Amino acid sequence: MIKRGILFLLLLGALLASQCRTSPDIAVTAETFYDTELFRNVQLARMFEDSKTFVDLTRDRPYRELERLYLQERQRIGFDLQDFVDEHFSDPGSAATSFETDMNRDMYSHISAMWNVLSRSPDGVNPNSSKIPLPHPYIVPGGRFKEIYYWDSYFTMIGLVSDNQMEMARDMLGNFAHLIDSLGFIPNGTRDYYLTRSQPPFFALMVDMLEAKDSSLQGHYFPHVAREYEYWMQGGESLADGQAENRVYRADESSLMNRYWDSSRNPRPESYGEDHQLAEDLTEDQKENLYAHLRAAASSGWDFSSRWYAREGEFASTETANILPVDLNCLLYFMERELAEGFQVRGDAESAEKLEKRAESRKKLINTMMWDPKAGFYKDFNFNSNSRCGEITLAGVYPLYFGIAGRMQAEKVRDHLMEDFLKPGGLVTSLRISGQQWDAPNGWAPLQWMSVQGLINYGYTAEAREIMERWLALNQRVYEEEGKMMEKYNVVDTTLLSGGGEYPTQDGFGWTNGVALGFRDLLLEMVN
Repeated sequence: MIKRGILFLLLLGALLASQCRTSPDIAVTAETFYDTELFRNVQLARMFEDSKTFVDLTRDRPYRELERLYLQERQRIGFDLQDFVDEHFSDPGSAATSFETDMNRDMYSHISAMWNVLSRSPDGVNPNSSKIPLPHPYIVPGGRFKEIYYWDSYFTMIGLVSDNQMEMARDMLGNFAHLIDSLGFIPNGTRDYYLTRSQPPFFALMVDMLEAKDSSLQGHYFPHVAREYEYWMQGGESLADGQAENRVYRADESSLMNRYWDSSRNPRPESYGEDHQLAEDLTEDQKENLYAHLRAAASSGWDFSSRWYAREGEFASTETANILPVDLNCLLYFMERELAEGFQVRGDAESAEKLEKRAESRKKLINTMMWDPKAGFYKDFNFNSNSRCGEITLAGVYPLYFGIAGRMQAEKVRDHLMEDFLKPGGLVTSLRISGQQWDAPNGWAPLQWMSVQGLINYGYTAEAREIMERWLALNQRVYEEEGKMMEKYNVVDTTLLSGGGEYPTQDGFGWTNGVALGFRDLLLEMVN
């Protein structure tokens, strides 16, 4: 007799087979170029200030041909690697480079004007580029990020909806559905070097947001949510208690939890020099282990943070793949609830019950495994040490956003937010100053949004308003001084921009624009 879990997967697979089709026009390649001597030698020579610059350049010929040419020409006396790169690689450029801010505009008018600057047309297929082509127009974050990014886009879409840019919002959703159809999942970003990992799964929230605005979309993307869920749960049915595989961990007989994961064990191509340097004193096995954890941290979107450290102050002790993150598991809880509802609508009561039970099991573990009664806050859980992690971060607000927290828990989280995390410019990401960008003193737009909405869900509107007003005042001050919306902000010393991380602070910026418009609307609703 087929077990219920296997039957569920068969039913899910049948649904996907009938409603999802693989698109033949997407051109993606394995990480073959990134294994060449040319690639390694350029990145290790640190020819570019930012390792991402090189992998985003366009080649003038197929990489195999280019590799053969390089191996041949480097034997010549006087060969210069920089000259070779300049001759055979080019920068496709960015529309933002020629944009000049009109300081006669207020901040919100500036954001509206930036949609055109950050928008990109549908992509053509170019086998000599790392870009994964998309069939619809889209919005990029800005700065060094010239492609679409997964979790960034949800918060960008909040702004698009607020600014009545519904056609672009629908196109963004269509692009993500295309990636699910073509690849079976949504990669970290639309570059071929991101094909080994995803990012926080916000697709179901994108669908939920746009369905609320456009009833014609009701149910249209259900098969895509189901297929993405299948990607996140791949391998879970065969695990024994306490085992992890891919992105899944089995906590007990009835409970599956999730982690961030990347299938590769090499330095990230877009941060090759940085990863190689961090691991240079390790053994080969230790290097592969560290690379796996660094890549998993990149999958989390929090790259990087003391949140992932095994030992205080040691970046090289990053152990993301051993951690069950509270934010990720809240996102999977939401996905399970949405799928349960969708199966119920389709008359598949058995699959609906299966998903509902998974969601309830996950909710229970979030409120036991991840709730620290002494700290009064939600924390990540390390399944290797079978203990909660030491750091408290804004990831702990996700149970409020998704209505998982009880009243007592929500109150304690609120107290921590207002007493410990709230700074002059908004909420700080963690309480640790580590030099990493996802720690103090930086604040990030998506985490302000999740915190504010979580507080509103439990009736803490005055606190939510205080956070929004401080954040928007900081956005406004920087805009008036710099003429820009930034990727992140220093919320502790509001005379500074921000700091930490692998690259300089970027301007643009998609999710900051989106959250600013979303907060503007929320504040207007509170007044009215």
